[in-house]
Amino acid sequence: MRGRVTALATLAVAVVLVTTGVALVAQQRSVLIEQLDEAIAADADRLVDELGTSPTAADLVIAGDDDAVAQLMTPSGDVVASSPSLAVTSPLGEIPDGVGDVFATSSSIGTDDVKYRVLSRLVPAADGRTFVIHIASPRDDIDETVGALVVSLSATVPIVTGVLAMLIWVLVGRTLRPVERIRAEVAEIGRSGLDRRVPRPPGRDEIARLATTMNEMLDRLEVSMRQQQRFVADASHELRTPLTRIRSELEVELSHPAIHVDADGSDPATLRSMLEEVEALQRLIDDLLVLARGDESDDIDARRPVDLDDVLLDEVRSLRRTGVAIDVSHVSGAQVVGNRDQLRRIVRNVLDNAVRHASASVTVSLSERRDTITLAVADDGPGIPADRQHVIFERFGRVDESRSLSLGGTGLGLAIARDLVERHAGTIAVDAEYTLGARFVVTLPKPCLPG
Repeated sequence: MRGRVTALATLAVAVVLVTTGVALVAQQRSVLIEQLDEAIAADADRLVDELGTSPTAADLVIAGDDDAVAQLMTPSGDVVASSPSLAVTSPLGEIPDGVGDVFATSSSIGTDDVKYRVLSRLVPAADGRTFVIHIASPRDDIDETVGALVVSLSATVPIVTGVLAMLIWVLVGRTLRPVERIRAEVAEIGRSGLDRRVPRPPGRDEIARLATTMNEMLDRLEVSMRQQQRFVADASHELRTPLTRIRSELEVELSHPAIHVDADGSDPATLRSMLEEVEALQRLIDDLLVLARGDESDDIDARRPVDLDDVLLDEVRSLRRTGVAIDVSHVSGAQVVGNRDQLRRIVRNVLDNAVRHASASVTVSLSERRDTITLAVADDGPGIPADRQHVIFERFGRVDESRSLSLGGTGLGLAIARDLVERHAGTIAVDAEYTLGARFVVTLPKPCLPG
């Protein structure tokens, strides 16, 4: 990058210097030619004023300029008189079409290769005749001056370009030095070194903001890695518990096959216990799969208008057999836009948590406001201590850490609900002011449907 930036900057500087030099040479030549034209016009004015009725060569001598020559001729092309120093007898310039000075450049006047600047003018004589006067002055001084300027610029521009190239190389190197330090630090950071941060240069320029952004990214990576490590450790522990119970019961059964055997040779108590453990294990695995899929990108095509009240009432009907009374008298119609399966999972997990912890009843309400839809689920259970309310939405977070998988659930239901609610741009929280148990409030944005 340092080489590319230096090359491009040097090329840009060279183009600017060359363009400026060409413009300067052109402007200098134009100014000098304009000055020469003014001097020739002044000489023409003096000669015209001094011409008599019968001009001679002596009348066409230009004072103060030995190199300048003049020629007087008729409009038909006949030469009337010429300066004594003029070596050519042919007309010096074209016959003007009208009144006014006509300037031209000619290289066929002198005996050498010097170019001349020629003025041509129609001159009325006192006797009514009209003459044409040509006055030519060499422009070698102009060409020498412009040539010297070209030589000077030809030597100066490469030197200046080279000096600027070196300065740009040094400055770009100093500018990119913090970037190189950032790159070197990032190259040294591995999975075990996510606590390291890249150096942030002073100031508030782009490189400083880049370092700040990278450090913020490293913060997120560190938090994500620790959450992943904790999740894997918790999942391993939760999976090990039911598997250990199943293995212990199988080992006991193999060691003492005659214990608890019914008359028909079956062992319903052991099988029932094993079935409960397998069902709990299956629920845990299902929840883990939901979390794994929830970490992936959402399927936008699966978002459709969903009647949330229908979803809620379906889930309530499936939970009535648990023996807990569920009050749905405060449920009104509400429609959201989202993934129907994910919305059903949100409702199921929140309801299942309330039913599992309720003493006798659960109250459900669903209402629409101007911009939001609010789902509230309250139970009459023991409630959630204030110092544990932040834990319940974490993966494998439980209010009572001593609860087993079968009694306390997988510890993933509310974490899944929170992730799915956030994927629908909503929020879920515990109502801290509710004191009759626990009350969860889910808020989702109300869709802007056409019509």
